[in-house]
Amino acid sequence: MAENKPSLLPVVNASPLIFLSKGGYLDLLQLAGEQVLVPEPVAEEIRRCGTGDVTAQALAGAPWLLVTASPPVPALIQAWDLGPGESAVLALAFARPGTEVIIDDRAGRRCAGSLGIPVRGKLGWVLTAKRSGRIEAARPVVERLLETGMYLSQQV
Repeated sequence: MAENKPSLLPVVNASPLIFLSKGGYLDLLQLAGEQVLVPEPVAEEIRRCGTGDVTAQALAGAPWLLVTASPPVPALIQAWDLGPGESAVLALAFARPGTEVIIDDRAGRRCAGSLGIPVRGKLGWVLTAKRSGRIEAARPVVERLLETGMYLSQQV
């Protein structure tokens, strides 16, 4: 008999939340799962923007974004000297092997890779949305994200 393993909820950092909500594409995160974990330090960072902020409103109004406590940050993550949000995202995923993180920060992505934590950024979700048929084309979405202030290197 096959054993049903509970699926792990993905964990998201502030940058993907901010840019996807500003661009009107926050729902693309639901491709990761019906619910997405937001560590408390990430939620605090977003809430500091004020109740009029689109991301703060999205966080308060999207029941599928689950604000959750994160475990203490292990020394091997602390050694990367990341911000509190990135550290909390990685600590939560590290405590739950197999959990995917949605993070854009280069150092955070490298840390995740070094720890064997599956990682994808907002552009990864745009490509996933394109492949799944959720959006028709990736270019207009990326252009909209750039309009909202997202940085994208010339290489990408």
